[in-house]
Amino acid sequence: MSSVKEQNSIPTGKVERAALFALTGAKLGVNYVKHYTRKLLDPEVSTDELHEANAEDIYGVLSNLKGSALKVAQMLSLDRGFLPPAYARRFALSQYSAPPLSGPLVVNTFLKSLGKAPSRLFDRFNLHATHAASIGQVHEAWKNGKKLAVKIQYPGVAHSVKSDLRIVKPIAIRIVGLQEADMDQYFEEVETKLLEETNYRLELQRSQKLSAVCSHLPNLIFPRYYPEYSSDRIITMDWLDGLHLQDFLATQPSQDVRNRAGQALWDFYQFQVHHLRQVHADPHPGNFLFQPDGRVGIIDFGCVKEIPQDFYENYFALTRPDLLRDEAHRRQVFRALGILHPNDTEKDIRFFTDLFQKLIDLTTLPFQREIFDFGAAGFFEEIYAYTDYVYSLPEVRHSKIVRGTRHSLYINRTYFGLYSILGDLKAQVKTSWQHIEELKKYLPSRMAADGQLPSKSESAG
Repeated sequence: MSSVKEQNSIPTGKVERAALFALTGAKLGVNYVKHYTRKLLDPEVSTDELHEANAEDIYGVLSNLKGSALKVAQMLSLDRGFLPPAYARRFALSQYSAPPLSGPLVVNTFLKSLGKAPSRLFDRFNLHATHAASIGQVHEAWKNGKKLAVKIQYPGVAHSVKSDLRIVKPIAIRIVGLQEADMDQYFEEVETKLLEETNYRLELQRSQKLSAVCSHLPNLIFPRYYPEYSSDRIITMDWLDGLHLQDFLATQPSQDVRNRAGQALWDFYQFQVHHLRQVHADPHPGNFLFQPDGRVGIIDFGCVKEIPQDFYENYFALTRPDLLRDEAHRRQVFRALGILHPNDTEKDIRFFTDLFQKLIDLTTLPFQREIFDFGAAGFFEEIYAYTDYVYSLPEVRHSKIVRGTRHSLYINRTYFGLYSILGDLKAQVKTSWQHIEELKKYLPSRMAADGQLPSKSESAG
């Protein structure tokens, strides 16, 4: 992180942050004028340069604002088929390479939230961040000979979530190209999750609970957490060594090692979804640390999605073709998931049923195989191509009806992020329903005996 310029302040006031968003909008306007002027002179000019300029300007502002504004960029970067490549590349920096806060701001955070400077709490503390992302940054510390990771939340993040989302919404709509009605459906869900992510006390409790429950799964590593050195804006945990995904892949790990890492991640997610009904819903590469032997360190339980039982049953019915052979039952499932709307005509029903069934067949293919090769040629390309085709259809592009429920947002995001990582690993993974059911044996004996899922109160401590 030493080559990245540190920030000495973060805009925290609504007016100040709104002004920066307005400046971004003005820059985009200038970029569009330049692009269309060039296009008048040369009709063959592509939009690549426009996207590059816009992506650079937007990320420059979001990375300095931090918080929910940058988190939206991080979320969008996970969906390679959703954004133009220039935006996806630039926004991916928000996963672990945003500009960090300067030392004085870090010390001030400690004084306000723990009442002491870090030098008085730890034997040693590195004032320069090792990683910085959307909501907080990570520092090295040492206590009693043990190396620790200290995550510090940026100032003003929690208080700016609602106002930031109202301001960033028009920019998001313009980038993605969706109707505003399509975005309204999900912004409430995003706001709820972002508010939870800024609640570090809740994150600490969830981290301790979920780490303990998942600790029996093979090839996963979880840090120990230290409540005595944590607060509403600071979380202290063991330091986990390891490499982020692209650095790990640069070491050219063997196929066996990549398979081991991929299986560990698949099992981690399926165990949570199917046996806990709640899931670590932030599967971007910055949250995983890969070991040379294929084990994976899991960090950051800030975003946890609790899965309602009725949604779970309908959503995963999509992975079982035998349950969807009956047309009446399939329509019932599609209506429950919001794929079909009460006002749809019979023509609409046939159109959207056929359209989404093809996408479902593509994305649920791993569940139909005993072992699935995420490096297989054509798997992701076919999904991306079909997604582009769906978004290009006038019936979809100009629809005023939202297809899908708010619960699908973070579950879709979770699986897309997981699939993307497994694809980068080119991992060959046991993915069948039989294997998923066998993961139940890793439930702690108390939960397995009771047939009980962790309650909301348990997941929140």
